Amino acid sequence: MSSKRISILGFGTVASGVVRILTGQSGMVSRRSGCEFDIRHVAVRDVSKPRDVELPAGVITADWKSAATDPEVEIVLELMGGTTTAREAVLAAIGAGKHVVTANKSLLSEHGDEIFSAAREAGVCVAYEAAVAGGVPIISTLQTSMTSNQIVSISAILNGTSNFILSGMLGERRSYDDVLAEAQRLGYAESDPAMDVDGTDAAQKLVLLTQLVLGKRVSLDEFPRQGIDTLDLDDMLYAQELGYRVKLLAVSKLTGGQLEMHVEPTLVREDRAIAQTDGPLNLVELEGDAVGRLVLSGAGAGQMPTASAVVADLIDVAVGRTQQSFPLLEIWNANDSLKVLPAEQIERRYYLRFSVEDRPHVIADIADILGRNEISVATIVQHEAPEVELSDDSGAVLVPLVIMTHRTTEGRLRASEAEFAKLSTVQSRYVRMPVAD
Repeated sequence: MSSKRISILGFGTVASGVVRILTGQSGMVSRRSGCEFDIRHVAVRDVSKPRDVELPAGVITADWKSAATDPEVEIVLELMGGTTTAREAVLAAIGAGKHVVTANKSLLSEHGDEIFSAAREAGVCVAYEAAVAGGVPIISTLQTSMTSNQIVSISAILNGTSNFILSGMLGERRSYDDVLAEAQRLGYAESDPAMDVDGTDAAQKLVLLTQLVLGKRVSLDEFPRQGIDTLDLDDMLYAQELGYRVKLLAVSKLTGGQLEMHVEPTLVREDRAIAQTDGPLNLVELEGDAVGRLVLSGAGAGQMPTASAVVADLIDVAVGRTQQSFPLLEIWNANDSLKVLPAEQIERRYYLRFSVEDRPHVIADIADILGRNEISVATIVQHEAPEVELSDDSGAVLVPLVIMTHRTTEGRLRASEAEFAKLSTVQSRYVRMPVAD
């Protein structure tokens, strides 16, 4: 049986999981790849740091450049994270003629064009299944089973941390801060969870998927992005009362010949599979022009699910599957004719929650503003004033008012918001979320 020599750059949680699979399941991996994997180098920052996975003597090194460019190494696994040293390392490996496997969605989101182009010029490939949706095999599905389809829509939960938090808030009636702390204790969230909870992580993954299926490279500032870090449990409970669940939904779809993209907390009907996806799971719902709707779901984060995707990519490179598919990807077809739909033109329904003074004509004032901006009201929910009344600084009693609109545009809603701000009976902070069809 032949041997494939590899280098691993970084030895954190995911890389440790990769080594566990390669050593603990070596027989299975060898049968499925037709080769044995020889780990020549594992590059780390601190060689003296204790490791919970045992490696042969001499494998650990602090010299990532030598690990990435060793003439005897054929495949480099970039698992160090970040976008600076990781970019240098990946480009160095490609320049030395190595195939690259990476789980780094930030790197590919920021520097994907440069890295992919360098790989194509060098005649090597870049495999990145683990960079999107963890253990869910979405990249391989798009590159194989769905190649006979034009993908017209992607709707997805792409961040397991946010999904865990939302599930815990609703299921256990807990605050955002409380569930976030638990997610950090369980390892689902980093000590600095900003990119997970502000929508950046999901947006980066959506950019990669969109480029893969449509050949359109979109920057993060070209589409609306909002996280879950400002959500209140009250809004999740109102959504449930109306028959919906709130999910951090990443959407990329063709609309009237343009590309509609957004990542936002969104109300999804509770009977849809995506609404019922709880905990740290991811779900990707694809719509192809031939096959129709296809749903893939599984663990979107965590050591072993992500390591599983890395090793699957490693095997695909070893047997030559990635070398065949990589040159044919849509990433090479720069689709400059496809324009991103301006945010103001995005059309959908909306959930709105106001804190209003409990006095006559307040609902009429809000409805009048919506009406003048051509926004039709579908549902109004106003509960009785609570026993312990909330009040603003003037002492007026404040009550929640929830409105569900019919379909309208983002632009009309923004125009309405400017008028809401002028109503003395409406508290300045109000909540709005889109509603998925």
